[in-house]
Amino acid sequence: MSAKPEMSSNFNRRRVLRGMLGGSAVTLAVPFLDCMLDTNGTAFAGGRPLPVRFGTWNWGCGINPQRWVPTKSGAGYDLGPELKYIEPVKQHINVFSGFKAFLDGKPNLPHISGMQAVRAGGVAASMGNPMDIPTIDVLVGDIVGTDTRFRSLEMAATGDPKHSYSYRSANGFNPAEVSPLALYTRIFGPDFQDPNAADFKPDPGIMLRKSVLTGVSEQRTDFLNQLGQADRTRMDEYFTSVRQLEQQLELQLQKPPPAEACHVGVKPPDAPVGTEIGMVMANHKLMAEILAMALACNQTKVFNVVFSDSASNLRMPGEQMIHHLMTHEEPVDKALGYQPKAAYFVERSMEAWALFVSTLANIKEGDGTLLDRCLVMGHSDTEYARVHSISGIPIMTAGSAGGRIKTGIHVSAIGEPVTRIGFTLQQVMGVPVEKWGMGSMQTAKPVSEILI
Repeated sequence: MSAKPEMSSNFNRRRVLRGMLGGSAVTLAVPFLDCMLDTNGTAFAGGRPLPVRFGTWNWGCGINPQRWVPTKSGAGYDLGPELKYIEPVKQHINVFSGFKAFLDGKPNLPHISGMQAVRAGGVAASMGNPMDIPTIDVLVGDIVGTDTRFRSLEMAATGDPKHSYSYRSANGFNPAEVSPLALYTRIFGPDFQDPNAADFKPDPGIMLRKSVLTGVSEQRTDFLNQLGQADRTRMDEYFTSVRQLEQQLELQLQKPPPAEACHVGVKPPDAPVGTEIGMVMANHKLMAEILAMALACNQTKVFNVVFSDSASNLRMPGEQMIHHLMTHEEPVDKALGYQPKAAYFVERSMEAWALFVSTLANIKEGDGTLLDRCLVMGHSDTEYARVHSISGIPIMTAGSAGGRIKTGIHVSAIGEPVTRIGFTLQQVMGVPVEKWGMGSMQTAKPVSEILI
């Protein structure tokens, strides 16, 4: 790759061209140029690195192991009938198989225990006794997500805001946006500040909202002293959210840094939402495109996408039985060796995952792509949903996190704790963690096969 010319200190992304037109002054912003990057194309010429983002992508009700799990490990792994859809982006994807969730005597809560093990490093004892620990995206967000307008963005293509698996504690979760139009409006609506605009004027409304929040925050000490321990814990969580919102508002009062790949797309239509597979596929595609632009415009560095909920409610047109029920009630075809209707939804899930990855890979940023500076964990809640197996939960990663990990590898680790993957990803993203997980799943052993 040819070296980029050195940029003088008075020539940067905020440079504008000024002139006259019909006797009136005109100003034209300079577009993002290669000379505004360093010689490697990995940072801005002033030294500020291009951001690295982290996200999760979820589909429900697992896989058919004999049709999904590669038979070869390492680079050049093979693609079975359910994994073949990732072929166009295979070089960007790592596949993990055989990793297990350990219950330590606790019951296997269907479609819950596996999800908790992957995302939070432990499993709950019962439905009424949830784990009070943050999910991996929140842990990463505490490190990388504090200097963007949105600490994280959650979205669900299923039309249900409760289909979110991102939470800081058992008292609440981060609700998902379910409409592409609502997601677009939230990100690129009136509060959006174009990072590549030549001029910047703080929004007076945001200034007022920030001052109101600050006034509330200043009273919190006296208020907390009047509460019992349980209420203090709840209010601490509330004030944490308030502080995060204050930080986000503070950022909106500052000129945002330039973003090379930022280009706001066309507002999507106000389309219906629901669990019919065609509708879910269409809304997921729109959400992927909107999220990609949100990342490119530095609106967030952390995201969570739900293609289908853990107890998958996806359905075919004209079919009464949802995907979840099919995994239990559809007979196994003796000739095929699997449930064909249930397998259909696995294949659509992999098709959607490949589309999501390619959407990020198609946006140029620096010397590579947006995907190159992302680390996305795609996973399900179970291996074989018919028996709620959590002995080989399917997990993939996409992107190299800015060159921090290898890609295009299949790692088979039969019987190893699934927490090794989450532990590795946290370390890659800069979370200062020496071990992670609960009970038998606690680990300090990274997945070295993908590390550079």
